[in-house]
Amino acid sequence: MFDFLKKKPTEEAAKPAETTTTKPEEATQPASFTQRLKQGLSKTRNLLGSQLNNLFGGGKINAETYEELETILLTSDIGVAATQKLLDNLKKRVKRENLEDTSALKAALKAELLNVLTPLEVPLQTNTHTPCVIMLAGVNGAGKTTTIGKLAKLFQSQGNSVLIAAGDTFRAAAREQLQVWGERNNVHVIASEGGDPAAVIFDAVNSAIVKKIDVVIADTAGRLPTQMHLMNEIKKVQRVINKALPGAPHEILLVIDANTGQNAVSQVKAFDDALGVTGLVLSKLDGTAKGGVIAAIAEARPIPIRYIGIGEVIDDLRPFSAQEFVDALFD
Repeated sequence: MFDFLKKKPTEEAAKPAETTTTKPEEATQPASFTQRLKQGLSKTRNLLGSQLNNLFGGGKINAETYEELETILLTSDIGVAATQKLLDNLKKRVKRENLEDTSALKAALKAELLNVLTPLEVPLQTNTHTPCVIMLAGVNGAGKTTTIGKLAKLFQSQGNSVLIAAGDTFRAAAREQLQVWGERNNVHVIASEGGDPAAVIFDAVNSAIVKKIDVVIADTAGRLPTQMHLMNEIKKVQRVINKALPGAPHEILLVIDANTGQNAVSQVKAFDDALGVTGLVLSKLDGTAKGGVIAAIAEARPIPIRYIGIGEVIDDLRPFSAQEFVDALFD
C-alpha cells in the first residue's frame, strides 16, 4: 500500500493560481461565474433559444404553438416525460393567466422549468459527520477524477481538511491524475497499485478517523450499468466503507457526462437502483447542446444535483442553482 503524502505545500498550492491567471475571464471569480455559466451553456442555449425566439415572436397561442414547442423541447434532450409535464403545466398557466400572445410564453416556460428544477437544488452538507465520507461513481469517461480534484479544492476553500482515496486501483492514469490533484491542493492521497479497491478505501477511512480529517473523497472504477459483476463490486465497496465507519458513505455522488443526453437518465436509474445515489454531478455542460437533460433527470429520478461543471478550470465546478441555470439557458 502506497501512502502519498504531498510535499512542498506552499509551492504546490500556488499551482492552481498560476493556471487560472492565464484566462482573463476567471480573474473576477466568483463574480464572473454567472457569465461563465452562460458561456458554458451556449450550445444548449443556441439550439433552444433560436427556435424559441421564432416561436415566441408573436401571434396567437394555438395547438400548433404547443406542437412546435414540444418538438423544440424534445430536440433539446428534455425528454418525453419532462416535456409532457412542462407542456401540461404551461397550458394551465396560459389559461390561468389569460395569456393569448406567444410573446408571453417565454416567461411562462422559464417559470415552469424553474418549478421542475428547483427541488433538485439541495446543497451538499459536509459538516454533519466527521469524517464525511463521499463516494463517487459513474461510467468511464464521465469525469470522476477531475471532479474529485475540483471537489477537494472546493471543500478546502470551505475550511475543511480533505483526504482522497484512489479506489480505481487498476487504472494507473486515474491514480496518477489524483496524485497530481493532490499535489496541486496539498491533499493527502491514499492509493495502491492493482490492489483491492475496497481495501484502499477502508484504509483511507480509518486513516481519516485517526487524523480527524473532515472529508474523505473515495474514487471508484468507472463501469457500465450493464456490467452486473462490476456493479456488484461497487456495492461491495459501499459495504466495506460502512464497516469502516457505520453509516458511511454519507454521500454517494454519481458523475454524469452531460454529452450523453438521454443515456444519462438510464445511468441515473441504474446506479440509483444499485447504490441509492444521494446526489448528482453534471459534468461537461460547456461542451454539449444537451443541457436540457437536467429536466429529464428531474422527472425520472428527482435526485439532488449537487454540482455542475462548466469548464476545465479548477473553480469551474459549482453548486447547482436552478435560477442561474434557467437564466443562463434562456437569456
